[in-house]
Amino acid sequence: MSIANDAATVTAARQNPSRGGFGLRAEVHDDIKNDFDSVLVQLIKAAGGTHRVGRLTFRLAQEFGFCYGVDHALDLAYETHVRFPGRRVYLTGEIIHNPTVNEQLTKMGYRFLRPGDEVTTDDIVLIPAFGAPTRELERLKSIGCLLVDTTCGSVVHVWKRVEKYAREGFTAIIHGKYDHEETEATRSRTTLYESGKFLVVRDRPQAQDVCDYIEGRGDRAAFLAKYAAVATPGFDPDRDLERVGLANQTTMLSSESLEIAEMIRQAMARRYGPEELKARFRSFDTICSATQERQDAILKLIEEPLDLAVVVGGYNSSNTEHLCEIAAERLPTYHINAPECLVSSREIRHKPAFSKQETTSRDWLPEGEVTIGITAGASTPNKVIGDCIERICRLAGAA
Repeated sequence: MSIANDAATVTAARQNPSRGGFGLRAEVHDDIKNDFDSVLVQLIKAAGGTHRVGRLTFRLAQEFGFCYGVDHALDLAYETHVRFPGRRVYLTGEIIHNPTVNEQLTKMGYRFLRPGDEVTTDDIVLIPAFGAPTRELERLKSIGCLLVDTTCGSVVHVWKRVEKYAREGFTAIIHGKYDHEETEATRSRTTLYESGKFLVVRDRPQAQDVCDYIEGRGDRAAFLAKYAAVATPGFDPDRDLERVGLANQTTMLSSESLEIAEMIRQAMARRYGPEELKARFRSFDTICSATQERQDAILKLIEEPLDLAVVVGGYNSSNTEHLCEIAAERLPTYHINAPECLVSSREIRHKPAFSKQETTSRDWLPEGEVTIGITAGASTPNKVIGDCIERICRLAGAA
């Protein structure tokens, strides 16, 4: 990149966050590979996904680990580090939900933006892959600091859908986790329009509450007591559920998102009649392709004869949680976030499916011949996956 073009990119990024990088992708490729890749995982993939060591057989899901959105975020983070040596660089939050990745960026000098930090025009701020709320983006733009936007393209796609709902007078019903960074950013997009409204539903039971209210079976006071905190301030269910559009956090369980959309579509049809659906209901599947591919892959993997499954990824990673939930329906499944969770051949620290807390289990690794299914969330480096496989082998005396 020429000096003139580089200067133009930097100037533009002070007003509109840069998403294209600084033309240094080739220069940072080897550093990213060295920090996050695994020779072992590459060898297993090349061998068709099966790895045998002593009494252990590992079967890798066909799709796992880093997605294109994470690759893009890391490219931008590493390019920024190379392009602006010595500059103070902030992250508005975890760039992705993986402790290994965030620890590595901290080692490189990245700082997490905390309340009270005084950002100046000389500073650089990275927007995480989940995006950031509109109010935060506007605040940073007003400062004039250099903004580097690593928001995943799939998330931006959801934003456009939600903004369209708001512009056309539809309330966005978002299937997601209200306090997740991505959903926080997505719901904030409705504030770009005066008529914008949102309501966040976490699961099927909450969606059923919405359906009941639409069909006239809900109690207004009870509904507001339960959902006012996860809806637009001043939300009026009698007014704001007359025209709705469905969207979702991109990392939710795909089958559940589709079911919720259909539940609400049917409720609207019963309340207003099928002929009114076009004027009152909008829906669009906004689960990202990488999330869907990993969910499809774990479904296929657990059809094979397995003794247990190990799911590797951050405990606060939504897409990793759902992989664990899918596998746990079929066989013993352990969600771990680092090799150190594998304490011994008898003891493991893990976060069970549908649980909020890490726990310790014993006798997790059976004696004799064992076949272990392995998958990982979209923010999990191959290096962590490979390290976990190697540690299991050592603990089992199979290394």
